[in-house]
Amino acid sequence: MTQHMNRIKEVLEEKGIKQTWLAEKLGKSFSIVNAYVCNRRQPSLEQLFEIARILQVDPKELIDSNK
Repeated sequence: MTQHMNRIKEVLEEKGIKQTWLAEKLGKSFSIVNAYVCNRRQPSLEQLFEIARILQVDPKELIDSNK
């Protein structure tokens, strides 16, 4: 089974957005968002699309296609 990694951290850094801000917008705790960002946990597809909408990026940009 391949471990999917996400690029949420990179996108946040590129846009200069803090994890706390994203957590607030998502209505999730900082620890959950931090787990997504650090790839300890993966967001559901629905959550990924919501993150993409909030960050105004294509959902594909949040997925590491190199894996």
